[in-house]
Order: sequence, then structure tokens, then C-alpha cells
Amino acid sequence: MLAAQRQSWILEEVRRIGGVRVSDLTQALGVSDMTVRRDLDTLARKGLIEKVHGGATARHPGSTDEPGFEAKVGRERAAKDAIARRAAELVRPGTAIGVTAGTTTHAFARAMARVPDVTVVTNSLRVAEVLHTHAVASQTVILTGGVRTPSDALVGPVAIQSIRALHLDCVFMGVHGMDEVAGFTSPNLMEAETNRALMSTARRLIVLADHTKWGVVGLCAIAGLEGAAALVTDSGLGQDGRTALADRVGELIVAGEEEEQPAMPEQNAHAVF
Repeated sequence: MLAAQRQSWILEEVRRIGGVRVSDLTQALGVSDMTVRRDLDTLARKGLIEKVHGGATARHPGSTDEPGFEAKVGRERAAKDAIARRAAELVRPGTAIGVTAGTTTHAFARAMARVPDVTVVTNSLRVAEVLHTHAVASQTVILTGGVRTPSDALVGPVAIQSIRALHLDCVFMGVHGMDEVAGFTSPNLMEAETNRALMSTARRLIVLADHTKWGVVGLCAIAGLEGAAALVTDSGLGQDGRTALADRVGELIVAGEEEEQPAMPEQNAHAVF
């Protein structure tokens, strides 16, 4: 394998899982420790990674940084699960909902899989996979087409065309960042456009975002804070964020700080694509 090929492979691994170890790279690539370290030095000089003791991590986030699904899924897992459980209580039988891509909406899919008689439209391969495996028999899952992003979202003209013909009761949206001035944002232009198309089909927008998303600004705006009928977050959100969001979103819901509703009864799983 040529040096450029090794470095491209290493960079893809860093973006996919968030970090790599020198020892793991030497085994995976079949090269020496010194060769791997030279490759890491090259990538670090180009500003593509951050070198750390024993390996490398993704560089400090900018407005266009888009970590892969695997890199994000383990972050703030307890907070995401709490948000997911609380958001699932907002899903009512007999409704049609949209679910965007992301690790928090992935957790949400697991939590709402037991709600019966719901039609779910999603552009997330991961969400569709969860519902295909765990959804109750009366749920219908519709997966849009499109171009796949690092977050396993399907985006672009094909996705938007299929979405625009729909009329949904509610959209549950994950975001890269939320900010008092910038609003809800994404680092991916096509994903932001696809999410806006999904929002335009729905009566209500519910945003799911853990406390680490506050103050983060991605390249492209999806919606202003006022566009959310509700925002479900976790108890780690500081008072400044709570105050700003409570003034702008329709309803601020902090998971774990109010009594939860009982879970829906479990039924047999089935999904239609």
C-alpha cells in the first residue's frame, strides 16, 4: 500500500470512530510503528488530525467537521437515552412522524419502537434498521432514498423529492449544534437542506439535543430556535442555555426532571420499506 493510500485509510478511520492507536494501525496495515508515526505526522501537518500520546484523534471541531456515526454514538449515551425515552412519550398512535438522522434520534427510534399504529418516515439508515428489527407489527417505516452522509443520513434531490409529497404530523430532528444566534445547524449542506424539506411537511417540529450541542455552530442553518414547537434536552444543560432556549422554543423539556409516562405495551415487530 502506498503512503497516500495508508494515510487516506487512517484519516477515514479517525473520522469514523473518532480516534486511532498506533498499535492498532500497525496490525491493520501490516507496517512498522515508525511508518505509522510518519503517516500521522503527515496528516497532522496538514491539519487533518490531532496527534496524541499513542495515536491520533479527530481535529478540534470546526463548522464543517462531521464525525461519523460510530464516532458519535458512544458520546453522552446516558443523556441521549434519557432524551429518547422522554421524546417517545410525545409520539401518539395513529400519527405519521418524520425522524432525521443522528445518534440521539437513533436512541429515540429504540424508545418509540413499541408505540403502535405509527407511520415513520426517515432518511436515516440507522433509524430504519432499528425499527425494522424492533418495531411493533402495526408500525410502518418508509425509508427515503438519497446520497449517504458520514452520519448515515440519506440526503440530496432524491430524498427531497420523496419527502415533499408527504404530510406529517410531527418531525423529530437531531441537530449538530444549537445556538442563541445561529439557531439549529448542521455541518453538511445537503443534510440541512433535506432536514428543512422534512420540516416543511410537518405540523410540529420537535428537536432532540443533549447539553453538549448548546453553543455549537455548524456551517449551515436548519431553522431558528423559534421553529421548534418543543426541544427535548437533558439535565446537563446549564442555566444560561435553559434561559435562552425557554425564551425561544415553544416548550423546553428537560428529560429526567419531570415524571415519565408509562411505556406502551409491547407487540410483535414488523416494518415495511
